[in-house]
Amino acid sequence: MDPVLRAAYNAAYSDAVYARFRGLLERRLGCTVPFALAETPLFLPAALRDRLAKSASEIVKQISSPALTERLRPAIPKHLDVPGLAGWPACTQVDFAIVRGPDGELDGRVVELQAFPSLYALMVVQADTFAEVMRDLPGLDKSWSIYFSGHDRESFISAFRRTLLAGEDPESVVLLDLAPEAQKTYPDFVATKQLVGIDSMCPTELVREGRRLFRRKEGKLVELRRIYNRVVFDELESKRVALPFSYTDELDVTWVPHPNWYWLWSKYTLPHVDHPAVPRARYLSDVTELPADLADRYVLKPLFSFAGSGVKVDPTPEDIAAIPPAERHGWLLQEKVTYEPALKMPDGNGVKAEVRMMFLRPPEDAEPHLVLNLVRLSRGKMLGVDQNRGLTWVGGSVGMWPV
Repeated sequence: MDPVLRAAYNAAYSDAVYARFRGLLERRLGCTVPFALAETPLFLPAALRDRLAKSASEIVKQISSPALTERLRPAIPKHLDVPGLAGWPACTQVDFAIVRGPDGELDGRVVELQAFPSLYALMVVQADTFAEVMRDLPGLDKSWSIYFSGHDRESFISAFRRTLLAGEDPESVVLLDLAPEAQKTYPDFVATKQLVGIDSMCPTELVREGRRLFRRKEGKLVELRRIYNRVVFDELESKRVALPFSYTDELDVTWVPHPNWYWLWSKYTLPHVDHPAVPRARYLSDVTELPADLADRYVLKPLFSFAGSGVKVDPTPEDIAAIPPAERHGWLLQEKVTYEPALKMPDGNGVKAEVRMMFLRPPEDAEPHLVLNLVRLSRGKMLGVDQNRGLTWVGGSVGMWPV
């Protein structure tokens, strides 16, 4: 969105530039990327970058309240209430739609909160790849950053390693997800291995002995000390996967992040946040009278779904009537956000952006701190794949700026 950098990139862009970027990224990872990769980085202007950082940090500070955590505990399903919750989450994400603010300047409005891992490692490799490609583009041969809180590439990787390992041997730490190689996020698992040295595993492959969990490696059992938990619970339940342990068991492992945060800091939290960047949100169970402008001004969201599944962008009274009253506590009615198509393509069309501000909390830190960002670009009504099928200049990207 930085006009000078955008003009330079658009003038130099060609299909060959994108092919080089994608090919180089996949060679670095040693695997294909199974989701849409945008043709461009988002050049974040300083004013917008600083607004997003300030809002994200204020929101995370606001929700870091022991009293609020206790109020949110009913969000945790009893059959998935994991023992040992303490401190604040190791991974936190605040997603902003880029909008045109009342002052005419670009700003962010929150569309999602989650205390769950995101593509931390992949963003490093993706930014490195964009930077390499841009060395050959006029006006873009610069040093680039995607980092916050004074971090650079090396200090971020150090903080990431401390968060995941906490001093443990990488052999005793695993990234856990169902059938990792089949997940769309597998490129991030590969990048995590490259940066931190931990393997990705399916939880069905673990071995339990009493309170201890083990992995098999080179014919021997290795005790696990920490688990970087990437298992999405709705996938776990919908597939009815049988595990050698239960998440409710007392186990001698440390979770990164603790699974209960998946429920506690989420869309469920939004009605409790009072901040100019957070649109008004209410639990559907608290809505006694539907607004007359329901479809025009509101969006209906399931509280616990992944990748935007189940969201109704233009909800109707019939959509709401179809939700049984006993289930309405699991839905959110939120003021609609109007994305600004502020990123200009070479042909002049506008592209919408969503910026995820990503926090880490290494074990020695008292609270989460902002470290880097992730970007999704869209030309459809929503950011999902279905709304952008067949379109170019959409998909995953990263916000960058020269340093």
